[in-house]
Amino acid sequence: MKKEIYTDLKTGLPSGRNGLLFGLLFVLILILLFLDIFLGSVSITPGEVVRALFTDESNSFATIIIKFRVPKAITALIVGIGLSISGLQMQTIFRNPMAGPDVLGISSGASLGVAIVILGISSSFPADGLRGMGNWMLVASSWAGAGAVMILIMFISARVKEIMTILILGIMLSGGISAIVTIMQYFSNETMLKAFMVWTMGSLGNLTSDQLNILIISVSAGVLMSLFSAKMLNALLLGEGYAQSVGLNVKFARVVIFSCTSILAGSVTAFCGPIGFIGIAVPHIARIIFRTSNHRVLIPGTMLTGGGVMLASDIISQLPGSNSVLPLNAVTSLIGIPVVVWVIFRNRRYSGLF
Repeated sequence: MKKEIYTDLKTGLPSGRNGLLFGLLFVLILILLFLDIFLGSVSITPGEVVRALFTDESNSFATIIIKFRVPKAITALIVGIGLSISGLQMQTIFRNPMAGPDVLGISSGASLGVAIVILGISSSFPADGLRGMGNWMLVASSWAGAGAVMILIMFISARVKEIMTILILGIMLSGGISAIVTIMQYFSNETMLKAFMVWTMGSLGNLTSDQLNILIISVSAGVLMSLFSAKMLNALLLGEGYAQSVGLNVKFARVVIFSCTSILAGSVTAFCGPIGFIGIAVPHIARIIFRTSNHRVLIPGTMLTGGGVMLASDIISQLPGSNSVLPLNAVTSLIGIPVVVWVIFRNRRYSGLF
């Protein structure tokens, strides 16, 4: 099996097939992006959408599209990219097909960082939100929380080889962090408690323009780091012993990948709340589509797949044709859980990839 993986890492699939798949996914994302802008509780014709996007016409429809739907659609795309790549990197470095930001407690660590800012330093910020440097403090604390949990899980996985044991410990760690956050909620003031509870519900439509800009900058930095780490991830896929034998500095690789994962998962969690199952499910969907273990193909493939899945989830959550909106986490769970169940049943055949 390792020989097959090694061959795959060196050759990958024919470039023509990959190019066709990338092209189809890109076109699909454009379609989903337009549908996410077009569909909503307010009925707007395609013509109105086009005029709002490409002309300076000012009316109520243009305001809804430009001020609300377009930023939300862009946020969905960025969130899908960030969570999916962070999940792919975690599954590779832990060599665990069930690894993901929400499963191993990374999202919980990021949530703790956010709680420290919103609940622990609440007197430093106005009641209606965090602005200016407060936004950077929020995202930096989320990075720190996610990174601390990543290091702790890596420390545990170096001593415990059983996948299920690591998953159980990750769930327990997540529970412990949630307990700390609950205690902080108990002692926080009413205004900041309400702000934190709204944040925990997860949302793509509550970001200010400043927050969206910070999210785009942060995720873009994480994407560049992930592209830089593709060769490292390919080497680590066959184990640290193999990686060292081909001259990889494993400690440096860990720092780069941990930093990248913390930036991606932490940034998304900081501004959009904990969003489940995207990080664990999408990398497997990308592997099914591209049928390769080569991260030079998987990283851009996972980006496109994650963006498409998140846009589709946002469209479904809007319940087009009705005035109701489903919780985003409920939709991502319904999409992600069947993939996770399939991976568990296919684990014996799949385990050679990790």
